[in-house]
Amino acid sequence: MESTFITAIQNIATPEVLLVIFLSAVYGLFVGSIPGLTATMAVALLIPLTFYLDNLSAIAAIVTLEACSIFAGDIPTTLVRIPGTPSSAAYTDDAYALTRRGLHETSLGVSLVFSVFGGLFGALILIVAAPQLAKIAFQFTTYEYFWLYVLGLSCAAIVSTGSRLKGALALMIGLMFSTVGLSEVHSMPRFTFGFDELFTGINFIPAMIGLFGLSEVFRNTLTSKTDEAAEKLESATKVEDDHSLLRHLKPVFGGVLPHFWKRKFSWLRSSCIGSTIGMIPGAGADIAAWISYAVSKKFSKTPEEYGKGSLDAVGDATSANNSALAGAWIPALVLGIPGDSVTAIVIGVLLMKNITPGPEIFQNTEQLVLVHGIYLTFIVANLLLIPLGFLAIRSGSQLVRIPRRILMPMILMFCVVGSYSINGSYFDVWVMLGMGMLGFVLEVFDIPLGPVVLGIILGGQLEQSFIQNLTKDDSLLSFFNRPISAGLGLFCIALWLVPVIMPLLRKKWSSPA
Repeated sequence: MESTFITAIQNIATPEVLLVIFLSAVYGLFVGSIPGLTATMAVALLIPLTFYLDNLSAIAAIVTLEACSIFAGDIPTTLVRIPGTPSSAAYTDDAYALTRRGLHETSLGVSLVFSVFGGLFGALILIVAAPQLAKIAFQFTTYEYFWLYVLGLSCAAIVSTGSRLKGALALMIGLMFSTVGLSEVHSMPRFTFGFDELFTGINFIPAMIGLFGLSEVFRNTLTSKTDEAAEKLESATKVEDDHSLLRHLKPVFGGVLPHFWKRKFSWLRSSCIGSTIGMIPGAGADIAAWISYAVSKKFSKTPEEYGKGSLDAVGDATSANNSALAGAWIPALVLGIPGDSVTAIVIGVLLMKNITPGPEIFQNTEQLVLVHGIYLTFIVANLLLIPLGFLAIRSGSQLVRIPRRILMPMILMFCVVGSYSINGSYFDVWVMLGMGMLGFVLEVFDIPLGPVVLGIILGGQLEQSFIQNLTKDDSLLSFFNRPISAGLGLFCIALWLVPVIMPLLRKKWSSPA
């Protein structure tokens, strides 16, 4: 064991591998900071280059790219209210509200520090507990997956800004959009209205860009409060003409490290949630972020600040989504089951390199060196993210100093380019425009947008899991026939019923006999 670990260190420390890690980090930060370009897309574009790299360099490039691009997604989320990644949707309102108060660098500093420590914690879980935790995930059946999807969707609706009823309405809208296209179960077209492009459903990336990005353009262009809000934003984000490193470090890290130390136990809780959710196949960082956000709000002393600019919300959610990245590698390496879309690509790369993921990968000495190399790459990538992430924050922060009359057309351009680049389809641009108008209308009535996005993403999987379970047994009691599924199911039901029942009980108890 020690010899393979030492060999892995020697392999990582070569100039060639370190150069690959550095270039992948820069590429990941660049791609992640552009709305519409996801980590999965960046990895997919990188695959042809892995043919010319050795095994360790190829996997190290993917690990580094994923870790850096997930953080970089927080830059457009914070500065222009366009989620760079699906998981960023959980705290988009908080991050952007902080920007409007002139705290964009502090918000991004919290994202960076909590992301790095969350990623390191996830790497530790991957190193220490991979085989044991993978066994737990392997016990999940379609019943547990169904309740997991319900849990993620419930958290999105319950913790969103405003009333639970509006959150539930937003979730229903998202689930309605998820039914467009061929049925996951019966392969019958639904709600396509004669458009062939809708046979594959509504792509959530153009939808997400429209709901969050284009709606912001509409809001700034059409509302009467635009000029006043723009003036407040520009005045709040003005900085002195001082280019010293110390001057720039202070707003990013000055209050962030004390904030991290003050919330070290919350960080630990969020990182545990992220690692646990990440190791469940198909769950991913977006569900981890939403669930962590919900738990953070539940235990917060100031839950009223969530959705209106809470650093606690940003820190806890970013810890979870970054720790989930390493967690997703547990089922991929130990069981050969992809934990998310990126590890699905990784499994293809490993097979291309004649490496078969599974329990035997930990028994073969040569492959065990590669596994240890993956562990070390996670650590190196997250440590490298500190200086490179700081530079990305300083570069990205210049966006808020651009006049709104110039910034809004730029955001519109990114929305159009990002939507078109997914499939090279103008239809996706029209989807983005439609979702932008819908997002603007929903915001007029204070209906949250996050649950709409998550409903589109998870609706198809929820439906498929539900039908599979009914096919096995047409009794609804079968959803509670296993200890894990029963526990998850009762917890989901309690999430919705307890907030309704408790006020009634308090009213009954407080009323005179």
